[in-house]
Amino acid sequence: MADEFHKPTQFSGSRFEAFKGGEDPAHISRVAHETAHALLARVRNDPDPDVIERLVAYTDENGIDAVAELWSRSTPKSLPGALWRIYLLRLLIRQDPDGMAFLYQRGTEVAVTIDPVVAGASVPTGPTEIIALADQILRGLFAGDFAVALDRAAAFCRVTATGCTSVADDLDLTEPERSSELTTRALRFSTTAQEFTSCARLWRHDSLD
Repeated sequence: MADEFHKPTQFSGSRFEAFKGGEDPAHISRVAHETAHALLARVRNDPDPDVIERLVAYTDENGIDAVAELWSRSTPKSLPGALWRIYLLRLLIRQDPDGMAFLYQRGTEVAVTIDPVVAGASVPTGPTEIIALADQILRGLFAGDFAVALDRAAAFCRVTATGCTSVADDLDLTEPERSSELTTRALRFSTTAQEFTSCARLWRHDSLD
């Protein structure tokens, strides 16, 4: 999923999952986990609405760079890894709300699971609704049931993956390159959904480090 992101981020998408630096990897990992746990503990112990809203909108004002520098190299099945991917998902939605809403809406039309219900987007789902959903999911990490927020993110990714696959099938003969791109995106969303689901399960067992 990290490959989806372009400007206004300040470094190429290929660096999101392998952010380069000269620091000791063990130190980087320790800082990532310490900052993620400290941030979450502080906010959840004292859920000030103003603080939560600033955290939700943090990357709108400051860009994704600081979040990436802290958490982008963390493993997917970790607290900093989960926070990083939620921020990435929100950024992807805000960079292309029309396109994401289209893919998500298509997914809801062909889905045969309860994922659209779990994700919880307003129906029909347009750009405004998809942006609101992204904010709700991120807000839920700080002020709600953390595992439920991850489950909603996973469901969103699965629905969007289904939408990507459906549109890819439509374009297979007329626009093969676009079809291939959407198939790749579907795989990325499916992988990210699995990562969110794993993190939710670990959180429920007090094992998300």
